[in-house]
Amino acid sequence: MLHEQVDTSLIDGESLPWVPFTPYADNVLLKYFKLDPIRGEVIVLMKAPLDMQLPRHHHTGTVMVYTIEGQWKYKEHDWIARPGSVVYETAASTHTPEIVTEGGKGHAVMLVQMTGDLLFLDGNDNIVALENWKSGLQRYLAYCEQHGIKPKDLTAFN
Repeated sequence: MLHEQVDTSLIDGESLPWVPFTPYADNVLLKYFKLDPIRGEVIVLMKAPLDMQLPRHHHTGTVMVYTIEGQWKYKEHDWIARPGSVVYETAASTHTPEIVTEGGKGHAVMLVQMTGDLLFLDGNDNIVALENWKSGLQRYLAYCEQHGIKPKDLTAFN
C-alpha cells in the first residue's frame, strides 16, 4: 500500500471562485473545495441571500451543515440554524431549505459536507434534477472556462 504518499493538504479558499448555483438559483453562490468521485463527497461553502428558498430535495447520503453567517431553516421544521450551529441530515431525508430574514441584513454562509446525490423534487415528489460531485465538477469547470480561470483539481485534495 502506498499510504505513505498520502499527506495532509490545504486548499486556500481565497484562490477558489464563487460559482453561481445555476440553473437553480443564480444568486446562490458555491465555493467548491472537494468533489470526490471515489466517496461521492462534496465539500462546499454556500452563500445565499436573505429570503431565498431552494427547491425541495431528497438526499441519498448524509449531509453536515455548519452555519458561519446568517440564519436558515427547513420549511418542514420549527428550528432555526444560527452561526456556530451544526445540522446533521440523515440519508433519505427530504426538506426545503430557506434563508431566514435577520433584520433585513446580509446573507447566510454555510459549510456543507455532502455524500451521495441531492435529488430536486417537484410538487408531486417526482425527481426533476440531480446534483452530486459530478454535476458540481461540471459547473465549476464551466465557470472557470467561461471566466478564464485555471481550474484546480478538486477531485484530489492536494
